[in-house]
Amino acid sequence: MSNVEITVSDRYGRKCASSGSKWEPLMGYSRAVRSGDWIAVTGTVGVNSDGNYSESLSEQTARSLAIIQAAIEALGGQLQDVIRTRMYVTDVQRWEEVATVHGRVFGEIRPATTIVEVPRLIDAKALIEIEADAVVKH
Repeated sequence: MSNVEITVSDRYGRKCASSGSKWEPLMGYSRAVRSGDWIAVTGTVGVNSDGNYSESLSEQTARSLAIIQAAIEALGGQLQDVIRTRMYVTDVQRWEEVATVHGRVFGEIRPATTIVEVPRLIDAKALIEIEADAVVKH
């Protein structure tokens, strides 16, 4: 993954992946956690490596999915292991922009998914936040 740096640590018998976001240490969470075959990826906004956001919902969606993919791969999984995504958007009327990008990534995988409108995300410039769950069986 270009411009996505993930570090992995062991915590309480689990593998924890960090993307280095400013919110992880402040809130006390990991980008993703692997326990056994299960990987849970926390809500991930499409912030660029320089801390800025694209104004494009499609680009933010792609960036969010790239960060998610990097976290899953750092924990020994693959996109094919994703069984569920949850997408939170600030304007659900723009769902097709999100769907196009999500479909490019997951079109053959077909995880269960949800898209929900929320009034605001952690950063006012964020237009989307995506969670993912994966089960690794290889």
